[in-house]
Amino acid sequence: MKPQTIQSNSNVILKKKKDKKKQTNILVEAVVVLFSAVIFLIPFYFIIINSFKTSEEASRMSISWPTEFHIIQNITEVLNARNGMLLLAYFNSTVITITSIVILVLVCSMTGFVLQRRSDKKTNGIAFVFISGLMVPTAIVPTIWVLDKLHLFKTLPGIILIMVAITIPFAIVLYRGFIATIPREIDESAIIDGCGGWMLYFKIIFPLLKPIHATVIIISAVNIFNDFVHPLYFFPGAENATLQLTLYNFMSMYETSWNLLFANVLLITIPPFILFLFFNNRIVAGMTAGSVKG
Repeated sequence: MKPQTIQSNSNVILKKKKDKKKQTNILVEAVVVLFSAVIFLIPFYFIIINSFKTSEEASRMSISWPTEFHIIQNITEVLNARNGMLLLAYFNSTVITITSIVILVLVCSMTGFVLQRRSDKKTNGIAFVFISGLMVPTAIVPTIWVLDKLHLFKTLPGIILIMVAITIPFAIVLYRGFIATIPREIDESAIIDGCGGWMLYFKIIFPLLKPIHATVIIISAVNIFNDFVHPLYFFPGAENATLQLTLYNFMSMYETSWNLLFANVLLITIPPFILFLFFNNRIVAGMTAGSVKG
């Protein structure tokens, strides 16, 4: 057999193997995506379908189709419960989330810029303190004592500071990693052209951080908007209700209105779900952009 024929047969065999491997990879990916979709979509289906039901049907905790649709009645009752507490909770959660995000973007981006551009021992020590915040849990009782002494307990500024303090370590890590991909030559050129520190940051560096801004805003907004534990401890009271705490409206020791509870869950889940759904690509882009350097 001629060498050319042997090489041709080898190429055909290699091509078939590659095609087979490619088909196998596609099949595996399809199975993984389908499995993930089932895991994530079944809970949503369970919540939605039970929010459509009457109280008696919802109490059976089944995924069967409702015999009667009561979604309008359920949502109306949820909105009117306890003098419209859900609307107040929407206002409180929105104010807390937006204010916390503004503070986080400004403070964490500047901190990440300084920590990345400097490399002395003091800066490394400060960076270690911030990173350790990812591992140290919140001390509930001492924090309440501090807030009470500062007259910030049960106040919007107090819970906003708590949310910012909890999210700062993660945001700084993201900003610091992303800023490492911005060449230092840009800073040097701006300084030579007469830029001061503030002008350098806000006119040149800050606009370059748009991908990581989007990542920090979306992840932090979803986490703060959906937070249950910290408002429960640091922002108690009916007048201070946040969205997650409204779930208590339909739960009691002896009876739970499951249809109203699921309708409430549906109403408070829709905003962050839509936000995450539409900006998912921006989250991934922002988090991976700073993964080359650190």
